[in-house]
Amino acid sequence: MDARRIIAALRDGEPPSAEDISWFAKGLAEGYVSDAQAGAFAMAVLLNGLGEAGRVALTRAMRDSGRVLSWDLPGPAIDKHSTGGVGDCVSLVLAPMLAACGGYVPMISGRGLGHTGGTLDKMEAIPGLSTEVSETAFRAVTAEAGCAIVAASHDIAPADRRLYAIRDVTATVESLDLITASILSKKLAAGLDALVLDVKCGSGAFMKTADDARALAQALVSTANAAGCATEALLTDMSQPLAPALGNALEVAESMKVLTGQTRGRLAELSIALGAGLLVQAGLAGSAEEGGRKLDEALSSGAAAERFGRMVARMGGPVQFVDDWQRFLPEANVILEVTARETGVVTAMAGEALGLAVVELGGGRQVEGDRIDPSVGLSDMVRTGQKVEKGQVLARVHAARLETAEAAVDQVQAAISLGGTAPEPLPLVLERITG
Repeated sequence: MDARRIIAALRDGEPPSAEDISWFAKGLAEGYVSDAQAGAFAMAVLLNGLGEAGRVALTRAMRDSGRVLSWDLPGPAIDKHSTGGVGDCVSLVLAPMLAACGGYVPMISGRGLGHTGGTLDKMEAIPGLSTEVSETAFRAVTAEAGCAIVAASHDIAPADRRLYAIRDVTATVESLDLITASILSKKLAAGLDALVLDVKCGSGAFMKTADDARALAQALVSTANAAGCATEALLTDMSQPLAPALGNALEVAESMKVLTGQTRGRLAELSIALGAGLLVQAGLAGSAEEGGRKLDEALSSGAAAERFGRMVARMGGPVQFVDDWQRFLPEANVILEVTARETGVVTAMAGEALGLAVVELGGGRQVEGDRIDPSVGLSDMVRTGQKVEKGQVLARVHAARLETAEAAVDQVQAAISLGGTAPEPLPLVLERITG
């Protein structure tokens, strides 16, 4: 085969065959497709699309370009994926909840991207814990704790790793087909029986509008199901942070409050909504209502917290983390209050701006290789629709230095809009998309 022929056909609007796509993905992984050819391929896909059959073929080909795991466990291998938001620590709550309900969650996650926090960075805010584990350790933690949240090894979907890096520098990140294949190739390489997708829309999400988020959700669900993994998606609201905190250790703290029964709120609500349908798909519940009850019981009984503690200990973290998590999590040197300049109602929150404020505090990466400070971020965030008095705390900034804290205070004040009338409240779950 010839990469030039495949690219030319795509350029001219001719959908490539599954064999062509499989050859091209293998070439990405093994290096016989050049960077220039990969960039031309990505641009042709962005401009002309692959069609559903081509999208499924690319997803399968990139999945199969490296190691594809299989499992021999007493229960189904299941997982969730989020398209990214702010204050979104659902993975830390949902994975142990699912494990407590009889599922096994081999969660291959990522690091922070742009204004959104990364699940791996949040996990590594726990002292001693490492998400870079061998496949042997990954399998052992999954089997013993019921869940493991780890980084992808270099032999998981190597074609995607190469193509993603090229998309980032060729202005082709936005392709719906390439986004879908990129997300699913890594998830499906984990050998899953069922998957739930949290596709976010709003000011704190990558997809700002419901129409764009719906199109992505539909592409993801149809492609994953066609590739052999039972999948559904929830379209969820990201017009404000999900949890009332942003930043790695602060989001771990919010997760622990939910797992240990100290609070519920939107984080618990969304975790149950996502998990309920997933339990049905995996054969662990007869209905979403039954699934929701099982997940609720996993929280209230402490079973989910016990699973989380087991996972943390087996990944190098403190053995007694669940019992005394406040003592272990790092704390910032400086904490400043962000106060309301006037009395009013919180009418809107610029989620992306809030996320970028955390990045500038050192809680995310501005360039690859930046060292993250796990202690910094925002806590005690107000909610949209909440009435506040002049001088009332809107949020607290956690920073390493006073000057960065003061800059963040200004950023947060600018990102929170106050007015005279409360906006119409949006439901947390906007839509459920099934195969």
